[in-house]
Amino acid sequence: MTNRKKPALGVFVYFAIAFALGTYFTFAAVQGDFGLFSRAEIEAEADALQAQLDLLNSDIAMMENLTRRLSDTYLDLDLLDEQARSVIGLLRSDEIVIR
Repeated sequence: MTNRKKPALGVFVYFAIAFALGTYFTFAAVQGDFGLFSRAEIEAEADALQAQLDLLNSDIAMMENLTRRLSDTYLDLDLLDEQARSVIGLLRSDEIVIR
């Protein structure tokens, strides 16, 4: 008769729990709320928002320039003439409008 020892059940349970925890933490690191996929989505959204912010900043700079050019301290007559023509529809008597 040979005396074979069966592996202890505790070793299997230990490795099963270790494998389950490793799998869980790997999944959480990749697809969890703070995982790699979420980080990529957040970075893409941040890039889109930065582009939108840059566009808005350029619009603000343009509006500030136009406001300064029409202010009391500095009056750009060409801009004033352009605004009067586009907003009011003002024309001089010697002009012809072609649409």
